[in-house]
Amino acid sequence: MSDVFCSDCKRQTEVVVDHSAGDTVCSECGLVLESHSIDETSEWRTFANESGDNDPVRVGGPTNPLLTDGGLSTVIAKPNGASGEFLTSSLGRWQNRGSNPDRGLIVAFKSIATMSDRLGLVATIKDRANEIYKRVEDQKSSRGRNQDALLAACLYIACRQEDKPRTVKEICSVANGATKKEIGRAKEYVVKQLGLEKGQSVEMGTIHAGDFMRRFCSNLGMNNQAVKAAQEAVQKSEEFDIRRSPISIAAAVIYIITQLSDDKKPLKDISVATGVAEGTIRNSYKDLHPYVFKIIPNWYAKEEDLNNLCSP
Repeated sequence: MSDVFCSDCKRQTEVVVDHSAGDTVCSECGLVLESHSIDETSEWRTFANESGDNDPVRVGGPTNPLLTDGGLSTVIAKPNGASGEFLTSSLGRWQNRGSNPDRGLIVAFKSIATMSDRLGLVATIKDRANEIYKRVEDQKSSRGRNQDALLAACLYIACRQEDKPRTVKEICSVANGATKKEIGRAKEYVVKQLGLEKGQSVEMGTIHAGDFMRRFCSNLGMNNQAVKAAQEAVQKSEEFDIRRSPISIAAAVIYIITQLSDDKKPLKDISVATGVAEGTIRNSYKDLHPYVFKIIPNWYAKEEDLNNLCSP
């Protein structure tokens, strides 16, 4: 029993839950506080002497509109006993003979889900990547291409389109051995195929340096004040014509912010956290240095601190 506020008693009272009827009843006045409630607990009990491969779940996974059968195909399980083994061997052979047209898609979707989980991506990005791969696969022109690079490219494009971009190096780290060059080629191929399907160029979304800032700062363990200053600085940097990639600008801004703080970060650590080469960070820092008085927030660093900032 637990305490719940009763509208008749005008106070917290103990309630009794009738699981068979789905009712929650006040133990003092008998008022039904909630009816036809759904029991979300398991519908089975597992005992220690039961075999580990005995799955008591009576429902399948959610439907998938990208698959021919909606992902609701039937798989014949292996029963126990000698007669069961004979029955399984016969039915199993017939089941394996039946060609599943979605077998390749199912494997691809599982691979995309694994990469998404390793990168901590939300379900909407994973679903978008699945949709992109299905559209490319329907054109029957991807045979012979590097499958791992193709799946990684679909995930990269999905991140861009959902305004949650990841760097190619981050995608490459979970791409099962596919190189940055292979993923880049696969990305160009996917964009081309999607463009042919729609008859127009594919919208990839614009990348801003601020899209990477919070994640990079988190990788470096920067405090909240430094993160806020870095976000403001990178936003102001967009007002100037700094011809560097957004990722390089983000790394250079982080380097400046950390040099102005008590917790200075070595250039090597920033390179590892952002995936940007040390030489690229230095060159981006040179391009940003003339604008430090305009992009660094006044509340974070004084003018004398900016004057003491190492010149490139």
